[in-house]
Amino acid sequence: MILGFGALLIAASHTWQSKPLKLTYPDSWPKPAYDTARNPLTEAGVWLGRNLFYDPALSKDNTISCASCHLSFTAFTHVDHALSHGIDDRIGTRNSLVLINLAWNKSFMWDGAVNHLDMQALAPISHPDEMGSSIAEVVEKLAPNPNYKMWCFQAFGDSNLTGEYVLKALAQFQLTLISANSKYDQMQRGEITFSAQETRGYDLFKANCNSCHTEPLFTNGSFQNNGLPLDSLLGDTGRMMVTKNEADNRTFKVPTLRNIEFSKPFMHDGRFESLSQVLKHYQSGIEASSTLAKELEKNIALSETEKIDLISFLLTLSDKEFLFNTAFGYPKKK
Repeated sequence: MILGFGALLIAASHTWQSKPLKLTYPDSWPKPAYDTARNPLTEAGVWLGRNLFYDPALSKDNTISCASCHLSFTAFTHVDHALSHGIDDRIGTRNSLVLINLAWNKSFMWDGAVNHLDMQALAPISHPDEMGSSIAEVVEKLAPNPNYKMWCFQAFGDSNLTGEYVLKALAQFQLTLISANSKYDQMQRGEITFSAQETRGYDLFKANCNSCHTEPLFTNGSFQNNGLPLDSLLGDTGRMMVTKNEADNRTFKVPTLRNIEFSKPFMHDGRFESLSQVLKHYQSGIEASSTLAKELEKNIALSETEKIDLISFLLTLSDKEFLFNTAFGYPKKK
């Protein structure tokens, strides 16, 4: 077995180099929050993370991978049901968030329960209604695999796969999921111009939405109560479940609007199937409460024509180059 693994390493050295990688993003964007000095990106690290991301062995019964709820061509979320599904056909309590531009995130999950990308994967791996496993069990299953031994050696100079390496590699892959080439981005670079309808929609967006869904990431990373009536079945009070602070009651992380055309259903519980339903909520469905975002103390007044214009702008946030990038899809073994 030792000789066989050594042969794999020698063969791999001729076809795969652990080259350092840098995050590539527009000069106008803010500096990422993630400190890559603590987890330097390499081709080998990203490759290891990509294989882990698509491996159902991360779940207790080997049926659910990260990609099961985060599909590459739907903005790295699921679209066929409101709430995430896990092992044994169990149903979770929230809609999965998109995995886009995570290097700029300072907190993760709808309630901010995780404060670092390196730790984020622990939540779904250990959740009984998602993967129902543990990082120790994942390592026990994957560590003997010759491919993982080889990839781990190439990524970290150590063939012994550990929980730390699993989490760091998953983070490396997810850090590469940068979406910055939508029609909006091309307009910002002066390469194209918006149509009259898109321009009107952009003006409406800046007047009504930009304070929370702030450009260029289209989120300010805060937690807000956007006036959704409390679901009587789920009873989800959002960030208050983490902080135990009444001031956080029914507040949820502001999601990015990038690639929103492809990421339905919307809201933390997936209650809305269309952008029209979302805008209708902000027009007439906001429920007043003590923690309601101050920007929403009055309903947003939009005519039917303005709704169409605003949706027209939101569609300019679709980045098909990102969505269909084969480098983010299921890995074909090298």
